[in-house]
Amino acid sequence: MRVLVVKTSSLGDLIHTFPALSDARCALPDIEFHWLVEEAFAEVPAWHPGVSTILPIALRRWRGNWRKAWRKGELSRFKQQLQQHSYDLVIDAQGLLKSALPARWANGPVAGYDRHSVREPLASFFYAGKYPVSRQLHAVERIRRLFALALGYPEPREAPDFGLTGDDAAGSGGLVFLHSTTWASKHWPLAYWVELTQTAGQEGFDVAFPWYAPEERLRAEKIMARAGHGVLLPRMNLSGMKQCLQQAAGVVGVDTGLAHLAAALNTPAITLYGPTAPGLTGAVGRRQKNLSVDWPCAPCMKRDCSYQEPAPVNPACYQSLAPEIVWTALRQQMVNP
Repeated sequence: MRVLVVKTSSLGDLIHTFPALSDARCALPDIEFHWLVEEAFAEVPAWHPGVSTILPIALRRWRGNWRKAWRKGELSRFKQQLQQHSYDLVIDAQGLLKSALPARWANGPVAGYDRHSVREPLASFFYAGKYPVSRQLHAVERIRRLFALALGYPEPREAPDFGLTGDDAAGSGGLVFLHSTTWASKHWPLAYWVELTQTAGQEGFDVAFPWYAPEERLRAEKIMARAGHGVLLPRMNLSGMKQCLQQAAGVVGVDTGLAHLAAALNTPAITLYGPTAPGLTGAVGRRQKNLSVDWPCAPCMKRDCSYQEPAPVNPACYQSLAPEIVWTALRQQMVNP
């Protein structure tokens, strides 16, 4: 049985889909998965052993100039590549118009959430099979339930298996601090990163700082300079970061895709939530702990903090997640199997 998974982005959403593939392989041993994914994340689906073929799509790039993409023939070439294969089923696990449309182009019946369960109800118009799944479930469980309904096996009850190979024990490396994120409001205060880095150094731990964009490198360099401790990692692709996180003894991160990856790898990890909440989309893993702020206006779900009162740090809500709290939680995760 050959199934096309449509889940284009982003990193955390892709990681959330892995347990559903593991469930399906357990229930249907002969199943083969292809995966339609945004080109920037094309290396990610290959991490799961159930995925044999990856089909990149350039939605983010095309969105800036659809006319240019059409004139250059990119859209027609993508469609031809997509239609080279026939599928017993196409599962749109994204539930958006941008995923439902290319799913419909594939050679196979399309399944997805029904209109009451999907983020963009119009997307369900393109599905032959429409399944009700509560929107109050965590994203991992929503996708697991969708796959079970679409493929016809019992709803899984066991803990999610992300299918990522490797030793579950903590790695022999030092700590990794994931300090970067796209929302300004998600950034843990720089002074807190400095204090946490100093504490880690005093306790005998090396601390590594990843980066990708230039501003992320500058932030890491500021933290290390003020803390007098830490090492700047070379610029890595996602597979390089996967290996780094898998080898780490512990990870602290803000709400970002790499934090979801660390959790799925069963690396001892702490993820910090300020303007967002972990209930429906938080990091999931056997050695993962999510810490949320305790603040009147949180979670605000705003990209920029709008709190107007005087506060010692910005965003103000992070006052309730001081470095000593984070360090204590990380040490607990590192000692618990």
